[in-house]
Amino acid sequence: MRMKYIPTFAVSAIALTIAACQMGSGGAAGANPTKEGVTDALIAQAPDSEWLSYGRDYGEQRFSPLTQVSDQNVGQLGLAWSADLDTARGQEATPLMHDGTLFVSTAWSMVKAYDAKTGALKWAYDPKVPRETLVRACCDAVNRGVALYGDKVYVATLDGRLVALDAKTGKEVFAKVVVPDQQNYTITGAPRVVKGRIVIGAGGGEYRARGYISAYDPNTGAEVWTFHTVPGNPADGFDKEGANKAAMEAAAKTWGGDWWSLGGGGTVWDSITYDPATNLVLFGTGNAEPWNPAASGRSGDALYTSSVVAVNADTGQYAWHYQETPEDRWDFDSDAQITIADLMIGGQKRHVAIHAPKNGHVYVLDVKTGEFLSATPWVAVNWTTGIDPKTGKATINPEARYEKTGKPFVGLPGAIGAHSWHAQSFSPKTGLLYIPTNIAAQGYVAAKDWKPSDIGYQFAIDSSVTSLPAAGRAAAKAATTGALVAWDVAAKKEVWRVPMPSPWNGGVLSTAGNLVFQGNAQGQFVAYSADKGQKLWSFATQSGVIAPPMTYAIDGEQYVAVLVGWGGVWDLSAGILAHQGGAYRNISRMMVFKLGAKGQLPPAPKVDNQAVLDPPPFTGTAAQVAQGGQIYGRYCTVCHGDAAIAGGLVPDLRKSGALGSAEAIKSVVLDGVLHENGMVSFKSALKPEDAEAVRQFLIKRANDDKALEAKQGG
Repeated sequence: MRMKYIPTFAVSAIALTIAACQMGSGGAAGANPTKEGVTDALIAQAPDSEWLSYGRDYGEQRFSPLTQVSDQNVGQLGLAWSADLDTARGQEATPLMHDGTLFVSTAWSMVKAYDAKTGALKWAYDPKVPRETLVRACCDAVNRGVALYGDKVYVATLDGRLVALDAKTGKEVFAKVVVPDQQNYTITGAPRVVKGRIVIGAGGGEYRARGYISAYDPNTGAEVWTFHTVPGNPADGFDKEGANKAAMEAAAKTWGGDWWSLGGGGTVWDSITYDPATNLVLFGTGNAEPWNPAASGRSGDALYTSSVVAVNADTGQYAWHYQETPEDRWDFDSDAQITIADLMIGGQKRHVAIHAPKNGHVYVLDVKTGEFLSATPWVAVNWTTGIDPKTGKATINPEARYEKTGKPFVGLPGAIGAHSWHAQSFSPKTGLLYIPTNIAAQGYVAAKDWKPSDIGYQFAIDSSVTSLPAAGRAAAKAATTGALVAWDVAAKKEVWRVPMPSPWNGGVLSTAGNLVFQGNAQGQFVAYSADKGQKLWSFATQSGVIAPPMTYAIDGEQYVAVLVGWGGVWDLSAGILAHQGGAYRNISRMMVFKLGAKGQLPPAPKVDNQAVLDPPPFTGTAAQVAQGGQIYGRYCTVCHGDAAIAGGLVPDLRKSGALGSAEAIKSVVLDGVLHENGMVSFKSALKPEDAEAVRQFLIKRANDDKALEAKQGG
């Protein structure tokens, strides 16, 4: 049955008064004239001309009612203005627009304010995040956006601070550390405004983090409430959890071993959605930590990890949960965006949450109660043998419990997920959900004799065993692709699909002009018809695009904006696969388009292709290579790529001039001479002989790859 859209939110009398100042949704509107700044009522109204919150509206639909740019004239879209950024790392943020000003965060949690019409820079703010923070940031120095409330702009920084800025000047109003510690936690997500409070969680699920979500006072940063997603040590009791004591006691019964010693995971690093109709905050939680359950003796479902959880917006008190991936050992975070809509499903009106997380299923849940309605795979899945249609409980494939079988498991999807943080969009015009889809497998092998360390990943996986061999690249590339999928939620079926040569493409925007916009890894910003998926327009961006676009209107003209800049975890950890058909160099820019504009980008800088594989001779032993491979897999892969082949943001270590010197490698790995660049000292975990083993592993790999290139003709 084709779904029918029903408006999600009732509009308050205040919002209706504000709406009277706006033009209808069929055309472009002027900037909102209110003097009090961004209010709760204004966010609830979601004015057509503005973009006031991460997903535009409370329901996180990422749909714009603007129609000036449509499937009939999108071919006339041109570059209105662009602005180069002062940071060449991954760019993942959604810009916000209010009262003629475009606010955007960039890598390293910097914030900039532009005149939304002309691109003139109004102000810039740098929180000066220490570059060594990278060692505890799993997925690049990224930031996904800011929040607007009153006369302030809020950004959560990579090193765990909540910062409030004056929206007119960019002057810092307050900055407060809001993470439990600055060794295991980072923040990359965009804050949300919920009933006059700033709501945010934190990342760190690969380290020693205990997941949580908190609400803060917008004027002082003082904590108002917190909900923990993982129980602490039961021996300490749960009285400190207050109203959530019962929820923590119930969760503790689903854990075995001493999970609390390593934090447990369950981090709320991205998805946060507020539903005014039920006064609930819905959010997704991350994987259980460590990935390998045997490392901490973990057993059971491990609540509330890899789940959708709902809490009362006023108090943070538990309301309900639904666990999408029980006993998660594959890094199947449920942190992907949660979208709320009112749909006709099975002939009945339902107020639902729509979720397409990493594990490869589209879930539909009742917003008020958490009732499971459906779960349908939209990609190939092998971690589960099926999901009970009545209970929603997944049955785990026995072969997927790699720590018990002792055998490698090649998981579908892999750890980057069938859908990660890249924003989905739901169009009430077409009734379709648009999902940026990754098709990439991953090997999982439990590490033997693993012990926690004071630095680096703590997921207890032996990455050296699953590292891609040189001779296996062609097959791996062929099996690693991506797609933009249009999904009929009510009918539980795919409507159209645009195949892409690689994963890790940008987030999505849909509009009432029958358009879907998405950037891609190949360096193109593209418009498709929303109903059929027909490619209608594209613009060469000179760099891969992973951020989601947005749109706004000023003085009768509609603009479409997107942040450009390749990066993120796929570039860092996937190595050679991140190059697949991609514009993998990073040229970070803010780019804004409108009809009839004729702007052009400056010529792209030439790519330096002069670096060649010219390693020193291998003089080590097989034992050193094995040891070095294990160390590299645990501590180095996260930044320098699989098998030492970086994706583009960081140096390719196979080509490093330091390989010929044992002392040079030790000075970097142990002495931390490059700590200002983010390469901190690993002397708390490694010894001189470990650094030498890594060097010999890199030399061996470089020579193997050089021989393969010679055999293949370069």
